Amino acid sequence: MTQAASARADDDAPPPLPTLADIEAAATRLAGVAVRTPLLSQPLVDQQLGGRLLVKAEPLQRTGSFKFRGAYNRLSLIPAADRPAGVVAYSSGNHAQGVAAAAWLLGLPATIIMPADAPAIKRRSTEAWGARVATYDRYREAREAIAERLCRETGATLVPPFDDPEVIAGQGTTGLEIAEQAAEQGLRPDAVLVCCGGGGLTAGIALALADRLPETAIYTVEPVGFDDTARSLAGGQRLSNAPGGRSICDALLSPAPGELTFAVNRHRVAGGLTVSDDEVLAAMALALDAYKLVVEPGGAAALAAALKARIDIRGRTIVAVASGGNVDPPMLARAMAAGEAARTA
Repeated sequence: MTQAASARADDDAPPPLPTLADIEAAATRLAGVAVRTPLLSQPLVDQQLGGRLLVKAEPLQRTGSFKFRGAYNRLSLIPAADRPAGVVAYSSGNHAQGVAAAAWLLGLPATIIMPADAPAIKRRSTEAWGARVATYDRYREAREAIAERLCRETGATLVPPFDDPEVIAGQGTTGLEIAEQAAEQGLRPDAVLVCCGGGGLTAGIALALADRLPETAIYTVEPVGFDDTARSLAGGQRLSNAPGGRSICDALLSPAPGELTFAVNRHRVAGGLTVSDDEVLAAMALALDAYKLVVEPGGAAALAAALKARIDIRGRTIVAVASGGNVDPPMLARAMAAGEAARTA
């Protein structure tokens, strides 16, 4: 049992925060199961930016996003007696696929609650791993309430997308890899930009780099109109997004930072950045053209921030985490058309 899981045994205790030891234990569990995704560079892009840009290629992770890391770590810690009842998760797609794949690998039944407007590719992949999908209206229904009801009825284990210590610890293995791979290239990044929805990937990376690269600044990147983490960091308390917002970055549309994730990020994250949908489309086009990497809109937010110099990159080394690559063909075509239009303008 991890330190975080042990602390959780006391129901009256405050929510536990994962530790570096939990992330290192997660790395051991994920060894040989998760992909050690590459840290990519492109000299022509670096020349254009006047600095060194490294792209952590999580679209090449199992199921096409970093979410597999946290899902597998969490599911692997479910006690044997609880496994026959299976798991329930809610997700717009990437956590859904991560949980479905982890459940398939570990022999657990899985039910995934997905918004009705989730990209078709994400739903198909989730079902392909054998999970049952139940849909809901993201603008009128509360996915948390649906999940809690299903867990009460079936005895299944709830696997949240970000606000869980073992999920955060699994995502933190991304940070361990960034530190190791940068060192292999003889580099010490000045900053790491992380696509941010609920903040689990950011929290995991921040915890890992606080030990491995303590001088490296961490920044969240969110879509315009969904900058709840940026505003929360600036205000020192958890703030929500206004209802009814829209963005193509479906993976980053959490209504507010998680309780656990914000407890980590408020002390370890330097600040929050935002990008527009048009900037995200341009980043998707460049990712495919320059890095030969298919990136979904939410997964391209950090790269968009780097390309648009939301922080100073000249003469510095910056890591942008490309967090996922599960994009429907029409959206990818839209990005490529936008990139072509920009080149010929």
